[in-house]
Amino acid sequence: MHPHKPHLDRHAGTAKNKEFLKSIGRVRIAPDPVAAGVTAADLIDGAFLSYNGGRLREGCQLFVRKMLAGGGTVGLALSGALTPAGLGMSCLVPLVEAGFVDWVVSTGANLYHDTHYALGMDLYQAGPNLPDLELRENQVIRIYDIVFDYENLLGTDAFFRRLCRGEAFQRTMGTAEFHDLVGKYLSEGEQQAGRVGKSFLAACHRNGVPVFTSSPADSSIGMNLAALMLEGGRLRIDTLRDVNQSAAVVWDAKAGGGTSSVLILGGGSPKNFMLQTEPQIQEVLGLAEAGHDYFLQFTDARPDTGGLSGATPAEAMTWGKVDPDKLPDSVTCYIDATAALPLLTAYALTRCEKRPPKRLFDRFPELARRLEAGYAETRAKRAE
Repeated sequence: MHPHKPHLDRHAGTAKNKEFLKSIGRVRIAPDPVAAGVTAADLIDGAFLSYNGGRLREGCQLFVRKMLAGGGTVGLALSGALTPAGLGMSCLVPLVEAGFVDWVVSTGANLYHDTHYALGMDLYQAGPNLPDLELRENQVIRIYDIVFDYENLLGTDAFFRRLCRGEAFQRTMGTAEFHDLVGKYLSEGEQQAGRVGKSFLAACHRNGVPVFTSSPADSSIGMNLAALMLEGGRLRIDTLRDVNQSAAVVWDAKAGGGTSSVLILGGGSPKNFMLQTEPQIQEVLGLAEAGHDYFLQFTDARPDTGGLSGATPAEAMTWGKVDPDKLPDSVTCYIDATAALPLLTAYALTRCEKRPPKRLFDRFPELARRLEAGYAETRAKRAE
């Protein structure tokens, strides 16, 4: 026996050991066999027990049992090429229609490609190992294993330029106002063509769900709006308005005694823009707040590289983005969002009753007044 190490008697204290084991081992692993015809929700609860399967189960349960409970406000951060893969119509539209998403921060690319479907343009499943030079020669665009005609881009570009030349767009607006106005026309087009439910942006308009883009110039939509400026168009995007409107959404949820949750698919700029609402409220505006209540992220990014997409909720807590008291309820699941989102959607629709939409977009004037009043109060105190 080493002279500096106490002997560990593994036969002593058995009852105490078992009690300790039970305190950290929440549920004994003893699943029933997976049966034919099992629902996705039952499969997740019964067989997704450990590793990232366990985190996916915890995330689904967190979403239903706490994020959606009590009328909590749920924000969705959306990055990666999800809408080209059909996940807008298969998952995001049902979540919005069920009242499970209250506000959104998305890359512009997801909204641009979402528009293809609203306009009746086709995208196709293919494979990842394709002759790219041959695709280019035949004017075929590839997004990994998705292919579509180059004409889809030209047609969608033409749609945005034609639409945004209209008088309704000749003013300064935030991205949420811009997307709601676009969503209005997409929704009308869907109804006329019998394609209702194809467009995520149209569904958000119908349900009053504000959709922000944290980098509006970083997409084909922004490129086309820039071209309209060269024509003398008066449309201007006010991104600072977005900062205040998104903060007003979170401040209203928390100041009103409710909860604020974030559902993050991927990461990138949408993740940061959604989470920065709390530092904006606390650090910049000086309002008393503790952070978002619930954090659920599906990502394949690692935290040790220093990139935001892999930043954990514990790290976010140090910035005031996540409430430290709610940190144990946070879940990060290291899985591709294209695999996780359909499972989360099926789980939520099975386990939770639909909620009436909050229609936060319609309430922007009221939310802005509430935030302005709070900030005016803190400024007065600072001046004393």
